[in-house]
Amino acid sequence: MVNDDENYGGGSGQLMSTELGFLHEIGSRFAAADPLPAVLSRVLHFVSSVIQCDSCFIYVLENDELVLRASKNPHADVVDRLKLRVGQGITGWVAEHRQPVAVGCHAFEDPRFQVFNELPEDHYEAFLSVPVLCRGRLVAVINLQHRHPHEHSWNEIQLIATVGFLVGAEIELARLEMENSELSERLETRKVLDRAKGILQRDLGLSEEEAYLTIQRQSRQRRRSKREIAEAILLADDLRRSASEP
Repeated sequence: MVNDDENYGGGSGQLMSTELGFLHEIGSRFAAADPLPAVLSRVLHFVSSVIQCDSCFIYVLENDELVLRASKNPHADVVDRLKLRVGQGITGWVAEHRQPVAVGCHAFEDPRFQVFNELPEDHYEAFLSVPVLCRGRLVAVINLQHRHPHEHSWNEIQLIATVGFLVGAEIELARLEMENSELSERLETRKVLDRAKGILQRDLGLSEEEAYLTIQRQSRQRRRSKREIAEAILLADDLRRSASEP
């Protein structure tokens, strides 16, 4: 990131053409209505391109919890699993107050900071956390971290805030689509399980609970999901019916 004098020409208040180009590109590409992981990946790429940082995280608000959904550095063991309450740590404070926080050095000593052993970045020096809003409602928080002290300029903070304005609606839409997809998947799984239980009840004279426990036991023993076991039961029943037809 260049200094303020380079960012603004003659006090015109205009962002550099390169940054305007980035903003135009990201605004155009977000119209593609991609899945949530793809949207967050583009946000990470954009933020890391305009502000050189050692780490970047995106937490998405889901059911009143902030879920770590994207990371610049590989963290396969915690992405999609690490959760924060609103108000917990600096990230939770930003979510609760909907205001950015910039700490230039010793970020881990900030009284609002909370350490997670899974994230070595928690020992970095500088920290910038910015809320992402959609129609005044929080949808995510973007965190940037630096290994060495770094005083975030007003331009940097405003630039990331602008990113938040641009992508807030897109993140929210992608999140809702993901939730709908997961709901549809759960409903379909339930239908398959109900059909499989019905077959076991009919063929083995089991109660509904006994049929479910049978599927659950087979799931553990064979190390397959309950849906896979249920689908196998349906397939076997279809084959048996086909074989019995003249």
